[in-house]
Amino acid sequence: MASASGDSHEITRLLVAWRNGDQQALEKLTPLVYRELRRLARHYMSGERPGHTLQATALVNEAYLRLIDTTAIPWQNRAHFFAVSAQVMRRILVDLARSRRRYKRGGEQHAVSLEEAAAVSTAKSADIIAVDEALNRLAKIDLRKAAIVELRFFGGLSVQETATVLKVSTSTVLQGWKLAKMWLLRDLRGETINDS
Repeated sequence: MASASGDSHEITRLLVAWRNGDQQALEKLTPLVYRELRRLARHYMSGERPGHTLQATALVNEAYLRLIDTTAIPWQNRAHFFAVSAQVMRRILVDLARSRRRYKRGGEQHAVSLEEAAAVSTAKSADIIAVDEALNRLAKIDLRKAAIVELRFFGGLSVQETATVLKVSTSTVLQGWKLAKMWLLRDLRGETINDS
């Protein structure tokens, strides 16, 4: 894990304090969470082609704003926070890709809250949307495998972090990750899949 154990416990402690109404906890939590979100976004963005226009900073800023605005979530711990972060990053990327695709097809461009310069290429937009749709199909068959992909692909979590979030062993995550990737590859190729 990129974070020291102390940071991990501190994030959990501050999330719980913030959930209980301590506004000072939010002030202390902000730099820790922002640093972790940047790490996750950099991991995801490392797979982008050189010169892409979607920057990790824009993704982090949008994810952070959405997460901090959701005070209704009863944060349990650091793992829970980053599981939700992975979902938020997935939604941001998919929404941006769909918006970009609508615009390319001559449809009305819908405002997105990422800074104006943060656009993804048409090919990357199609890839993100295809993966999202395939992941939704996988979730109907095997929710755990879909969660593993979401946490690792969209959230950039390590195998150990994913295991912590899902409360399973690292071997379960590795096996699920392997099977989910095979399933998704077959699905994205349009092959008929009868099992998970």
